[in-house]
Amino acid sequence: MRLLTPDLALTAGLVTLFYVFYLFGGSTALFRDADAGWHLRSGERILATGSLPTVDPWSFSKPGAAWLAWEWGADVLTGTIHQFAGLSGVTAFYGMAIAASVWLWFRLNWTAGGNFLLACALASPLLSTTNLHWLARPHVLSWLLILATTLWCERLPARVSVGSASLALALGAVWANVHGSFFLGPLLFTLYAAGAWLAPMIWNAKDTDPRVPLTLGAALTAGTLLNPYGWSLHAHVLAYLTDASLLDRIGEFQSFNFHADGAAQIITALLIGVIGGVAALGTRNVARFLIAILFTAAALRSARMLPVAALVLLPLANGTITQFLRNAEVASRLRKTLDDFLAYSDRLRGLDQRCTGLVALPLAALLLLGATRLPAGFPSDQFPVKAASSVAALPSDARLFSSDKFGGYLIYRFSGDRKVFFDGRSDFYGADFLKTYSRMVQVRPGWQQDFGKWGFTHALLPLDYSLIPALKAEGWTEMHRDSTAVLLASPAKGPRA
Repeated sequence: MRLLTPDLALTAGLVTLFYVFYLFGGSTALFRDADAGWHLRSGERILATGSLPTVDPWSFSKPGAAWLAWEWGADVLTGTIHQFAGLSGVTAFYGMAIAASVWLWFRLNWTAGGNFLLACALASPLLSTTNLHWLARPHVLSWLLILATTLWCERLPARVSVGSASLALALGAVWANVHGSFFLGPLLFTLYAAGAWLAPMIWNAKDTDPRVPLTLGAALTAGTLLNPYGWSLHAHVLAYLTDASLLDRIGEFQSFNFHADGAAQIITALLIGVIGGVAALGTRNVARFLIAILFTAAALRSARMLPVAALVLLPLANGTITQFLRNAEVASRLRKTLDDFLAYSDRLRGLDQRCTGLVALPLAALLLLGATRLPAGFPSDQFPVKAASSVAALPSDARLFSSDKFGGYLIYRFSGDRKVFFDGRSDFYGADFLKTYSRMVQVRPGWQQDFGKWGFTHALLPLDYSLIPALKAEGWTEMHRDSTAVLLASPAKGPRA
C-alpha cells in the first residue's frame, strides 16, 4: 500500500492541482491579468522571427521605441504551449507549476527540520497568500527557482565542487532569462554567508564556512550574465525597481490592503514568518533571522512579495520553531506535552517518508488532461471580450484609446495587428507616460489637451471610468455597450501625434 500512497508533499501538490483547475477556476482566473496576453504573443513572435524584439511591436503611442523583452524565456516556453494547445494548455502548464511550488514548499519544510503537523497547519495561510498571484505569468516559474535556491542554501555542502559551481551558474542563466527576480538568488546566498560569518562571532559557535555560499552566489551571479542583453538586463531591472515615481503608480508594487476580505490568513503568514525570525536568534541561526526581517519588510512594502515571503518564510519558521520547542526549558508537565506532540509528529513524518506515491502519476495525468478540456479564456466580466468584434470592425488606421488592462487583452485578441495606446509594460512606458494617462482617465485639469494630442478616433473603456461621460460631453457617441466595456467614437478625427 505504501508503494502506491503519495507522501504529504505529493498529495498537497495533487490537491492544489485539483483546486486550481476546478475550484479556483484556473481556466479563466489565471488570465485575470492582461499581461498574460502580451507574454504569449511575445513568445509566439520570437518563435516566428527567430530573434528577440529590439523595438516595440504593439503600440502606436511609442512607435519604434526600444523595448527589452526581459522575460523572453518564459514567453517562448508558454508561446510554444499556446501554439499547440491554446489557452487550455497554458492553464495546465501554470497549474502544474503552482502545484510544483507547493510540492517544493513541503520539501523545504522537511529540509529546514520542520514539524509534520505544523507543515499541515501552515499550508492554509500559504495557499491563501500565494493565490493572490496565481496568474499565467512568468513570476510563477520564479517561485520554483526561489524555493530551489532556499533548499540548496539550507543544505550547503562542506566545500564547493566544480559540479555545484556549474549548477549555480546554470541556475542563474535560467533565472535571468525567465524572470526579473533573478537578483534574489545571489541575495539568498549572501544572507546565508552573512549568517555563517556572524554566528561564530556572536556565540563562538561553529557554522558553515561562509566562503561556500559566497562562492555559489558568485557563480549564480555570473550565470545571470548569460542572457541576450548582458549587463543591460541588470541595469534595466535595477532602474525599474528603483524608480519610485513609476512604482508608485503600479498596483502590485503597492502595500497590500490588510483590511480586505480573507486578509487574516495573509496576516497570519507574515506573523508566523516574523515569529520564526525571532526564534531563529534563539536557535543561533542568523541567516534565517536576516531572511525573515528582509522578506517581511519587502512583503509589507509590496503586495507582489507576499507570495514569495510565504513560500520562503513559513518553512524556515516551521524548522526554527520546531527546534526551539525541542530545546525549550519549560515546566516538566509542559515539557512532557511538547515531547509527546513532537514524537507523534515525528512518527507521522516517518510513515510519510516511506510512501512513494506511484498512484499520483495517473492522477496527475488525469487532472492535466481534464484541464486541457476546460474552456479557457480571459474572463468576460473583466475584459472587452464581447466588444472585441466591434473593435475588429474599426478601420485599420483607427487610434483606439483604452486602459492598460484592456490593452494587454487587445494585443492577445488581435495578435498585435491592432495597435494599442497603452498596456501593462510599465517599464517600457515610464512614469511620465503613466502620469499623463492617469490625468486623462481621472479627468483632471488639462486632460483635454493631453487627449487631443494623440488624435484618438475611438475609445474602449470600462463602464466605471469617469472619462466616458466626459467624452460624451465632448460629442463622442456610443458604438457598443455591454456589461464590461463601452466603445465610443470621436465626432471627428483629430491630428495625428
